[in-house]
Amino acid sequence: MPRYFYIAKSFEGEDKSGILDVKNKPELSRILHQQGLVLVSASIEKEKAKKGKLVLSLPSFGGVSLVDKMMFTRNLQVMISAGVTLPRGLNILSVQTKNQKFKKAIIEISEDILKGKSFSESLGKYPEIFRELFVSMIKVGEEAGTLERVLKDLTYQMDREHNLKSEIKSAMIYPTVIIAAMAGIGALMLIMVVPKLAETFEELEIPLPATTQFVIGLGNFLVVYWFFLPFIIFFLLLLFRVALKTKIGKRSFDGILLKIPIISPIIKKANSAQTLRTLSSLITAGIPIVQALEIVSGTLGNFYFKEAMLKAVEEVKKGGKFSEALKPYQNIYPLIMLQMIEVGEETGTTSDILAKLADFFEEEVTADTKNLSALIEPLLMLLIGGAVGFFAISMIQPMYSMLGAIR
Repeated sequence: MPRYFYIAKSFEGEDKSGILDVKNKPELSRILHQQGLVLVSASIEKEKAKKGKLVLSLPSFGGVSLVDKMMFTRNLQVMISAGVTLPRGLNILSVQTKNQKFKKAIIEISEDILKGKSFSESLGKYPEIFRELFVSMIKVGEEAGTLERVLKDLTYQMDREHNLKSEIKSAMIYPTVIIAAMAGIGALMLIMVVPKLAETFEELEIPLPATTQFVIGLGNFLVVYWFFLPFIIFFLLLLFRVALKTKIGKRSFDGILLKIPIISPIIKKANSAQTLRTLSSLITAGIPIVQALEIVSGTLGNFYFKEAMLKAVEEVKKGGKFSEALKPYQNIYPLIMLQMIEVGEETGTTSDILAKLADFFEEEVTADTKNLSALIEPLLMLLIGGAVGFFAISMIQPMYSMLGAIR
């Protein structure tokens, strides 16, 4: 029997929603009418059986993307500004979303609100979807009666965060494609060309240098065990991901990234922009500085920035200023950021200054990522040239030795 998600109105004009297992829409309308409700819209939530065949509903293993959450927040803000009640707005959005995990969460949040729970309390049940930042700002908006403005601020912040991540990802596509192509061509050369040259060297009984023996050995291994290559790559990637889950692995990897000349400035500016944007939104929403800093630390991905923020929280708890607490970390946070925060604290315009600084650093990241391809291209050429040169010297050197022996 199909399961219908419905939106209905009572005779007094009150919005109602829920889920019922009925044969069809007319039966759903009849049942609701008996309850004093008029059916507004209905959609099938799941179909367990169809034409006598069992239809399996596979669980969704994917997460909820930033774009999905951004569109949800933006549309909800528009609905609330138009006078749509929160439960009805959530029900409409649950029908529109295609992500099954997100759809289920929205429906359950709507049902919790109808049962008397607050919006922020209902959101808090899904920390894997809605971060502490999101829940805390919604809570403040509910208490202050400024939910519409908070949703607008959250939409703007997520939009800027999405643009920042997109710029960085786009900049990394070019070097990734080049390196992948180089690795693929190298593997083909080792499998198809090297074994034939190795046979020639063996027939001529030429003494081989260590580099040539290494290349031939690698080629012979790939010829025999090439089918293991995907598993080896998968294992290495899995090992890398597991290592990043550990404190030592995460600390080491983030430390290496902060020492790479081309990548380091982008990472520092991107994390600074995220810190400033998030903190500005939280302070504007009216969240106390200590709680705001704790929330910010939870949003930062880089180990060293997170560590710096957590230690800054401890200093602020003791009565210190935020600008003073960050001064020991001038190696990761730009000096101009610390100076401007100090000015904001003195003038009482911290939130405005943080927002303007966030705009500045986001523009800097955008400019740096656009120039990244031009900066990386010479390095890629050197890398490719070095790999080709190593291969060429390793395979040609025995030939020169053979010609020298003939003379």
